[in-house]
Amino acid sequence: MSTRLEQAFARMKAEQRTGLVAFVSGGDPTLERSGEVIRAVDEGGADVIEIGVPFSDPLADGPEIQRSSERALRAGATLRGVLDLVGDLRTNVAAPLVLFSYANPVVRFGVEAFAARAAEVGVDGVLLLDLPLEEAGPTRDVLVAHGLAPIFLLSPTTTGPRVRKANDLGRGFLYAISRLGVTGVRDQVADDARGLVERLRQDSTLPIALGFGLSRPEHIRDVGKYADAAVVGSALVAQIARHGSSPALADEVRGFVRWLREGASA
Repeated sequence: MSTRLEQAFARMKAEQRTGLVAFVSGGDPTLERSGEVIRAVDEGGADVIEIGVPFSDPLADGPEIQRSSERALRAGATLRGVLDLVGDLRTNVAAPLVLFSYANPVVRFGVEAFAARAAEVGVDGVLLLDLPLEEAGPTRDVLVAHGLAPIFLLSPTTTGPRVRKANDLGRGFLYAISRLGVTGVRDQVADDARGLVERLRQDSTLPIALGFGLSRPEHIRDVGKYADAAVVGSALVAQIARHGSSPALADEVRGFVRWLREGASA
């Protein structure tokens, strides 16, 4: 039986379109309103939703996502709270849900306990940003044993042997970052993004989602010429920050995601 992630990427391929992976920080602007945001992202047409676990020292995140993590932490968000949030949402959200976390909160929670709870509430995949690929085996095995897809992040400097290892250990898709540095909105897709994806395909068979800096429909159309899906994070998080105290928050988020999805198909 195929998983929600496998079904999502198979649907993108069958429909011959670029998938949209949308990132939000769990608990931003509050845990309650974060539920509204995630439902709105789903209703807007995101194919996969990444939910970031707020962390006090998000080294790879740019200012927009750092601030969203800070807002969530101030509102009392924790890994346990984000897992509970997923449990509350799961029956009302069609898209696969991927937890995006640094390793520290998961290790403190307990890897086995985390995997069991994540599977129980309906998480589909887990990406631990700072878990070295060379040390990922034991954690990966626990995730797989609970039916969770371990997802690995690959950068422009990732070597062929490491790509093959990520492909062998991973499930669902590989997340390629188009540039070195931190996340953040950019005006253009990185010049060497196509070359990166083409190089990754030489050593991998999993679908590839490309992220870091994508913010507009034309970026998604561009990425769709060579990758399976585009990841939009900072631009969406900025919308949540802009409308976080407004009763229209869900409508604004839904509209932004729909604009990305429909514009990318135009």
